[in-house]
Amino acid sequence: MIELNIAFVVQLFNFLLLLIILNLFLYKPLRKVLAERRQVIELAKEKTASVDQEVQEKMRLYESKLREVKADAMARRAEAIKQAQLEETTLIEHAHTVAAEKLQAIRQRIASETVAAKGILAAQAEKLSLNICEKILGRGL
Repeated sequence: MIELNIAFVVQLFNFLLLLIILNLFLYKPLRKVLAERRQVIELAKEKTASVDQEVQEKMRLYESKLREVKADAMARRAEAIKQAQLEETTLIEHAHTVAAEKLQAIRQRIASETVAAKGILAAQAEKLSLNICEKILGRGL
């Protein structure tokens, strides 16, 4: 059985004194540091959440502006392509007109040269046939 003598009371007093000293110098500062750390962590989490929300909002804004810019660029591109096709059509029509005019001029020149060449050839053929007849007959005509 346990004897309740003065040694027990002294040990109990030492134990309680040790608890008080440890509480004052170790546990309270440690709990205070842990509470401050927990508070800092909570503040960091809140700040992180607010920054994340801000970043998400900016990303949505950026993406919406990017979609608008892409749509505008596509519209401009489509307009530029349409304009280029119109210019291409105009240039091709002009080229066809110029080519048709040149072709007509060439045909007319060929026709006039053909008539001139036929006249020259007819005269030469007449001289040539006259020469052949003179040589065959052996006398002048």
